[in-house]
This record gives sequence, structure tokens and C-alpha cells, in this order.
Amino acid sequence: MSVIHVEDMAYVRYQAPDLDKMEAFLTDFGLQRVKRNDHALYMRACGTAPVVHITEKGESANLGIGLRARSEADLFRLAEHTGLPVESNTEPGGGKLVRLQDPDGLRVDVLHGQSPVEPVAVRDPIEVNPAVARRRFGKVVRVPRGPSHVMRCGHVALLVADFRKSLAFYGDLLGLRPSDTYYAGSPENTIAAFMHCSLGETYTDHHTLALITASDGVGRFDHSAFEVLDLDDLMRGNEHLAGKGHAHSWGIGRHVQGSQLFDYWRDPFGHKIEHWTDGDLVNDATPVGNAAISGDELSQWAPALQPEFFK
Repeated sequence: MSVIHVEDMAYVRYQAPDLDKMEAFLTDFGLQRVKRNDHALYMRACGTAPVVHITEKGESANLGIGLRARSEADLFRLAEHTGLPVESNTEPGGGKLVRLQDPDGLRVDVLHGQSPVEPVAVRDPIEVNPAVARRRFGKVVRVPRGPSHVMRCGHVALLVADFRKSLAFYGDLLGLRPSDTYYAGSPENTIAAFMHCSLGETYTDHHTLALITASDGVGRFDHSAFEVLDLDDLMRGNEHLAGKGHAHSWGIGRHVQGSQLFDYWRDPFGHKIEHWTDGDLVNDATPVGNAAISGDELSQWAPALQPEFFK
């Protein structure tokens, strides 16, 4: 039984020495500025979240993440359990938060009561015509060029120094549950977990958080991932980012655990960031998978992985 339940990602938080460069990249990535001052840059997506990406000015670093608590009662229960205060959130969206630190020192804001914003108007997802079950009749597909339409912040992947400690922090404290796990050697030696928000019968993303044992024993942020409208939108974003000269990391391909279509990029400071679409949905009744590490676990199909991706 977990102390509380979180229901979704809120945002990711980075640090970078040049906010101009970060804003230019994130605009090409498909985000829009909410607020900026000398100390921080706040960017939103097309959905109702008031902010999905925060960059504080300073040396390049991954600072933390924000998670949404299901209720205000959960937030106060978390504060009582940890002995930490419930604070007013002074960043875009407002509401209240409890500031935690995970076992590897990553800042974890747990929030409730942020004010939603009006969504940005986007086109309807494109209907496809496979060889069977055709659905698009008398309609053409025309996709204008430009950035992807990023809809929301979907998940993060963390390399962790102590898998059991991290699993207890995010699972026992915050209520995330494994959807799929990986083991090395024997099935009991779990070294990675893809974790979803525990929402009972309600279906949710296959993973909001991925925990992977760091091979060098050093815990760190691996990547953040943002959901785009559909496959054509992901491809449009790929073309746009490449045309602007941004650094591509890996893709386009389809993952195994979670099934997402993916495309990875690097921001100007080396942080890995993903566009994805068409992911699996699970609920608490979905059986938990447990597979052996085999070397083929990252994609069903994709271009060959290069060593750069693991840096």
C-alpha cells in the first residue's frame, strides 16, 4: 500500500547556461513560451498543462521532475509522512507542492491544484487506410511543414544507483506500479522497471517513469519524453528539427515495452529528449511482464543504435 498516488507527469526541470539557445530549440521541438525572466524559462505544450518544461539558468544539468498528486489530501498525507511542508507553488500554474529528493538526489515536486490553461488548437489525428479495415473515405492527407504539435510531457527515464531504493521511493511512497520489468540472470534479479500511475480500472500510459540500473553505479537522468499528435506529426517534427540543424540521437522506430513510436534528439546542452506517439495503455489489472535482458529490448524496429545514444 503506497502512501499516496500520483496521476501523471507535470513537467521536467533542467539547468542550462543559455536560455536563448534552449528556447530556440524547444520552439523547434514544438513547445511554446509561457514565461521567461533572467533566471528561468517556462515552456508549455498544446494541452492544458500550464508548464511542461522548465529551464533554470546555470551550468548544464538535469534538476528534477514534477508529478501531479491525485488529490489535495494526498499532498497533505505526503507532507505528514515525510515531515516536509506543503508550499505554495510560485511558478506558472500555481497550486501547492511538496518538494522531495529521490535516492539519487533528483528533485521531485509533487503538485496539486495547478490551474489549467486553454489548449492550443490542433488538427484532428489522421485516419489511416491499412490494407484491411479502411477508414478514410474520400479524404486526402496534407500535412504542412513545421514543428511537431507536442501535446504533453509523458514520461522520464532514470538511470539509478540502487534499483531497490528507487523502486521503493517511486512505488511505496508515490504509488507508481510496474507495467513491465527486466531481469539479468535469474528472474528474481530485477534491474529495470517501466512504471505506470496506479489509477485502478482507469487506463493510463504504460509508463510515466522508467527506472534502469546504472551500469556504472552512478544515478542520473537519461531522458524526458513528450507525446505528439500522431505519426505524421512525429515525422513532421523530425524533418523540422533536422532542417534547423539540431542533433539527432536515435529513431524513428517502435519500442518494445510500451510500443511507442519514438524519435530522440539532443538539446543544445546534450540533454536527451524524445518525441513519441501511439503508446500502450494499461491499468492495475494488466498483467505485469518480466523479460530477460537480451540486447533487443529497446526497439522492435529502428535504425541501428550508435554509442552516442548511451552518453
